[in-house]
Amino acid sequence: MAYINSKNIQIIENDQDAINAAYQVADFALEGRNARDQNRALPFAEVEQFSQKGLGGLRIPKQYGGAYVSNKTLARVFRILNKADSSVGQIPQNQISLLYLIDLMGTEAQKQFIFQEILAGKRLANGGPERHTKDAKTLNTTLSLENSHYYLQGEKFYSTGSSFAHWLAIKAIHPEGHVVLVIVNREAQGIEVIDDWDGFGQRTTSSGSVRLNHVEIDPFLIFDERLLTAAPTYRGAYSQLLQVAIDVGIAEAAFEDTLATVKKARPIVDAQVEKASFEHYTLQEVGKLQIQLEAAILLLDEAAEYLDELDQLEGVTDEQAARASILVAEAKIYANDAALNISEKLLELGGSRASLSQFNLDQHWRNARVHTLHDPVRWKLHALGDYYLNHQLPARHAWI
Repeated sequence: MAYINSKNIQIIENDQDAINAAYQVADFALEGRNARDQNRALPFAEVEQFSQKGLGGLRIPKQYGGAYVSNKTLARVFRILNKADSSVGQIPQNQISLLYLIDLMGTEAQKQFIFQEILAGKRLANGGPERHTKDAKTLNTTLSLENSHYYLQGEKFYSTGSSFAHWLAIKAIHPEGHVVLVIVNREAQGIEVIDDWDGFGQRTTSSGSVRLNHVEIDPFLIFDERLLTAAPTYRGAYSQLLQVAIDVGIAEAAFEDTLATVKKARPIVDAQVEKASFEHYTLQEVGKLQIQLEAAILLLDEAAEYLDELDQLEGVTDEQAARASILVAEAKIYANDAALNISEKLLELGGSRASLSQFNLDQHWRNARVHTLHDPVRWKLHALGDYYLNHQLPARHAWI
């Protein structure tokens, strides 16, 4: 397990602190990004710095000691991290989303315990969706009750960040038949974390398997997910906002590399110009990419600002929760296209030299292609059409 030294944890007190810390982590993550990607070396030091800089608790409510930065700042922090290294940037997104769920479901005692663990620098990762079920929501993992003790049994995959975690969040079927979220110590007997993620993108996220073999559970750390549907919330939009920020960060990295690469490329003979950066068609393409990127950023910020408006309310209505999901879905569609298009155009406009392994420029497209498979935009387009044409509110879950 990665080391932890709570005495050195930086305190995030406001939004500017969070942004400053994000840039510091990003600078460190960028240094070894290419080598880690090419060698599938997990970013233990980089993730540890994320915790040491206090970023793990940036959205924990103030009454529990967190900074509770704005959603707009949260999105910016994730853009900064993912522009530097989208694997490092993806790893903590589950923790941020899970803490929001715990705030919705938990008792005061449960929230106090979990939030203090995070503020002390410990990390929470998910035991992700299961690999061989009919869909991402279906569970085979069970929580059993034997002689007044609870036990987990099952296997998870897509468990992003599990190798770096001190606590794992596991969804399971309760003995009474409903879904629960269980927080379990990563070092508990019967838990095996396996770094067997071999996707061609997001290579170093540790998104592989978690095996649970008769793992004893503390009843204090069982959360009833039925509480999530007791009243409207923007939990789906909140989770998706982070996914959008990841895609925008990848797009920003690809665009920056596009500018640098085109300036070094040789011009096409027929262009009759001194540099590739003077080619008329290249100038046109770069202009299009800049507009696409700026639009993705603006839509992300607009969606985050709406979530910030909802934060000021005592509760949200079905209509407001739906509006949040729709605005984030619009941003996700643009971010999806920006990340894929810009990372592809980087290679096209950079020419043959851009394909050399030593530059590792293909990582942006690989990362964009793999991450955008998360919550496919074709269903977001369907939700948008149904909302605007038929005023059908989107489903309330983590994927919209």
